Amino acid sequence: MATYLITGIAGFIGSALARAVLAQGDQVRGIDNLSTGKRENIGEIEDRIDFQEADLLELDAVQRACEGVDYVLHQAAIPSVPRSIKNPVESNRANVDATVNVLVAARDAKVKRVVYAASSSAYGDTSTLPKHEDMPPNPISPYAVAKLASEYYMTSFYRCYGLETVSLRYFNIFGPRQDPGSPYSGVLAKFISQMLRGETPTILGDGKQSRDFTYIDNAVAANLLACKAPANQAAGRVFNVATGKRFDLNETASLLKKLTGYSGEVKYGAERAGDVKHSLADLTRSEKFLGYRPQIAFEEGLRRTVEWYKDQRTAPNVSRDAVEVSAG
Repeated sequence: MATYLITGIAGFIGSALARAVLAQGDQVRGIDNLSTGKRENIGEIEDRIDFQEADLLELDAVQRACEGVDYVLHQAAIPSVPRSIKNPVESNRANVDATVNVLVAARDAKVKRVVYAASSSAYGDTSTLPKHEDMPPNPISPYAVAKLASEYYMTSFYRCYGLETVSLRYFNIFGPRQDPGSPYSGVLAKFISQMLRGETPTILGDGKQSRDFTYIDNAVAANLLACKAPANQAAGRVFNVATGKRFDLNETASLLKKLTGYSGEVKYGAERAGDVKHSLADLTRSEKFLGYRPQIAFEEGLRRTVEWYKDQRTAPNVSRDAVEVSAG
């Protein structure tokens, strides 16, 4: 039986990973400062995990969390382009300094492997599609720079210290438990909640920007595969995690209107600084070296997500402000 440390365990992706690790019969330890995560995300499993409320910027706390751990799934971050533009120092501390602490603690605890939640925002607004891992990175926001810097830290710790690391570049992960009430939530969580309440969602730009939206179960599967892939194929490397298909926001809004029963209109606002126009992943490397293949298509993921939000009778109020469409 292996022990997994999940950083950001009370978040959307972290809590999904915790359930999956428990389901495969392994032990879970989690660390979260609850600044963006919600304790209710792990409420029904908290008695089955070792949860430690602490900040990753506290090295001593991270070192304690890494003791006796086999794998670290590093998900904790402040995943927001506009927030990073507003406060780049905060973004760097949460997304880079905290990552260095995780790596130092994992190295010292002789953890087998660290799997890092990287971001497709590293590719920037390049016209080449699909995006493949050998493309030169071109980050256009402080958030993207921070996520890319942490990728480089991952690789450097493998090369310098022999700590096995794998970076997974997420492409717009969505699904149940994504917080629609946050001003920095993904576009789908906000659209779904707003439409279910009969509120008018706002697209920033003309709606022709496209994303490789990726259902949460695919990201979970990629993390578990990345833990066990042979070191000579995976360690020190970067892999895309996506579906390999893209939908623009106008198409997405139309699909959601059918699924939610929303009959209103969609408003349009000004484009936002730091956004990329299009994202689409090349999955060749992930398929070859991790054995990753997306199991849940976008449309099915949307259906499952809408059904989950419908079941949440006490869902938090959603801002009427325009939504964020980050690159990953």
